[in-house]
Amino acid sequence: MIVTRSWLNEFIDLSDVSNDTLYKTFNAIGLEVDSLKEITIPGKVVIGKILSCEKHPDADKLNVCKIDVGSGTRQIVCGAANVVHAEYVAVATIGAVLPGDFEIKHAKLRGVESEGMVCSSSELGLPAMGDGIMILDESIGALEIGKEFGEYPSVADTIIELELTANRGDCLSIYGVARDLGVALDKELKVFEYKQEEKMKLGIAREAEIHQEGEIDADLYYKLANLEQVHSSFLIDLRLAMVEESAEGKLEAMLKYAMHTTGIALRAYESRCFRTEDDKVRVIARSSKRGIVEVVGNDKVLSTVGVNQDEASKAGDKSEQILIEASYINPDVMVEAIWSAEESYPTDDIYYNTSRGSSPDLAFGLSFLSMLLDTYFEFSCYEGSLRVEVNREKDAIAVDAIEVSAIVGMEIDKSKIVNILQHLAFGINSVDETVISATIPLFRHDIKNVQDVAEEIVRIVGINNIEAKPLSFTEANRLNATSDRYKMKKTFKNRAVGCGFYENVSYVFTQKSVLEKYGFTTLDENLELSNPIAEELNTLRSTILTNLLQAVKRNVSYSKKSIPLFEIGAVFDAQRQQKEVFSFVFSGQAESENVQNAGKPQSIDFGTFVEKLSAIIGAFELVPCSSRNGLIHPYQSADIVVDGTVCGYLSKLHPTVQEEYGIPVTFIAELDLDPLLPKHINAEGISKFQGVYKDLSVVIEKSVSYYEVAKVIKGLELPMLKDAYPVDIYEDEKLGEKKSLTIRFFIQSMEDTLKDTEIESVMESVMGALEEACNAQIR
Repeated sequence: MIVTRSWLNEFIDLSDVSNDTLYKTFNAIGLEVDSLKEITIPGKVVIGKILSCEKHPDADKLNVCKIDVGSGTRQIVCGAANVVHAEYVAVATIGAVLPGDFEIKHAKLRGVESEGMVCSSSELGLPAMGDGIMILDESIGALEIGKEFGEYPSVADTIIELELTANRGDCLSIYGVARDLGVALDKELKVFEYKQEEKMKLGIAREAEIHQEGEIDADLYYKLANLEQVHSSFLIDLRLAMVEESAEGKLEAMLKYAMHTTGIALRAYESRCFRTEDDKVRVIARSSKRGIVEVVGNDKVLSTVGVNQDEASKAGDKSEQILIEASYINPDVMVEAIWSAEESYPTDDIYYNTSRGSSPDLAFGLSFLSMLLDTYFEFSCYEGSLRVEVNREKDAIAVDAIEVSAIVGMEIDKSKIVNILQHLAFGINSVDETVISATIPLFRHDIKNVQDVAEEIVRIVGINNIEAKPLSFTEANRLNATSDRYKMKKTFKNRAVGCGFYENVSYVFTQKSVLEKYGFTTLDENLELSNPIAEELNTLRSTILTNLLQAVKRNVSYSKKSIPLFEIGAVFDAQRQQKEVFSFVFSGQAESENVQNAGKPQSIDFGTFVEKLSAIIGAFELVPCSSRNGLIHPYQSADIVVDGTVCGYLSKLHPTVQEEYGIPVTFIAELDLDPLLPKHINAEGISKFQGVYKDLSVVIEKSVSYYEVAKVIKGLELPMLKDAYPVDIYEDEKLGEKKSLTIRFFIQSMEDTLKDTEIESVMESVMGALEEACNAQIR
């Protein structure tokens, strides 16, 4: 965005503000200065009035001019073709030194004396304004013959180029920049007032009408005007050159100048493009989709609001009657619509402003443009306007002064926050002890939350004015049950991968007939999916195991010999109640082929599978299986007990299912995730005294399982008995229908070194309980 000092001065008094202060202030409020150029017009360049202009007697392309330069009349030879149309010009008199160290001296051109030079803009260090000399007018101020040209502030100006972030569309205008600058400098904006002379009392409704089609989400104002004669403006041409804008014709220059000044999107149409057979200007605003509003005349789309305009509909300097349009459309809605549209939309210069956020104050834009047209054109405007207006509600935001101070890093008084927001055009609804209820102006569509408001406060306070402090975190502790759950799931996954498993990811959908076939729960009929994504994924899964078996089957077809898979995911009961489970499947070889196993590894077995599960989920107990479904092997299965709670089961895959899937020996497990998650455990002391291991061999009936023996031992609740586990089972003909079971015990005291009598007491208690409950005998 390029601005000039004199242009800004039309809206804010900068008479007591130096360029250095401007530079620092812009940078402080986030409008970074990319370049600042002070234009200095050389001395002895004065305002001159051409008294006569005649052809050079010896050169067709030269003219001999008599020019009054205040101190006298000078004869100057000029080669610019447009000098014949000029009255007031900038004249470099004898002794002037122009840029490039070019000194003006007395000269003779083709035999004719010349006492100076009529200047073009580039010859004085001003931006190029086209071919030929500058033709001056009183748009820069009263023209006084002989007055130094550099004494005009709008000529010896300061050009400032600002780097704007994409969200600062509100500063894509002189007025918008002045508004921010005024807040930072604590200066009030000058009020723009213009009342148009009534040259025509005919109301617009007699000549024009507007119709809406669809739900319009754009604001549109239209004025109808007659043009009779067009004049140029040196100031407008100069300033457009300074901000690197070009225009084809004087009317387009006025439009661009008004838009750069006010930030309002402005267009001008040939009114005949809208004239119907009944000689009425009929404008149709049509919504083709949300964010796309088309302006239609005689069934032809003449423009898309904020995006483009048909070339044939554009008004020019030769137009006799024009329809002026001021528009506003929410940039977020429009840009999303443009990018998501199936057809591509060509864009013009206005799109750059509207896509970032043009000003919604359409009345201001039309009033400013009317002032320009009334000044430089023979212009008469119909009374009233045609309007399409959207009932826009400004977003409200609660601004906590304490929170803003914490974000900024220094205490900012609530009244100062209110003052800054008001100057930035925020509406203040209410103020209580610490919270300010404010409404966000429409031209700041980028403001969404209190952090954005804090950024505005920082800009105006000035980041250099914030005291440096050590970094501190003010955010509340976000660790909670959800984060703990996520962390533990990640830990489980890492452990599973460390044990050689691969993570499987599958849909929460599955085939209902498969669930029914293997006896799993299915959804109630009234809760079934109404629109499944595929025929084979027509219900919500109640187990992950069938999905994992499908994955095993695919891997077998790829010649994989060892297939360990796991998945953590959601399953659903008949009422669609959701829970998370941890599912495993291990199929084929227990390890890879290597030298140690001579290239013939064993298939996965019950013990190996249990060891792998234990390495992943931690310690657990196995008890007889209570779960029932078609995947479970009737003789090689068990429930998994963690902290006294049955949380799932493991099993060898039923042989018939293994055959149906065409896969090798396979083991499966599925556990509820919640019981596996760690709970808070109070720390317990450990003994500092040495413990002892004692083995006990007993003879019991073959039908008695170790599970029954373990229940008896555990039920004793002996304080010194810390652990017990089987180490050997032996059977032979001499024992008949009985078997020998060797159990290893670990005994330890918390209070003292163990005595033989204490050890014997524990062992006697164990043996007595086994004799009574299991009919055991010492071997």
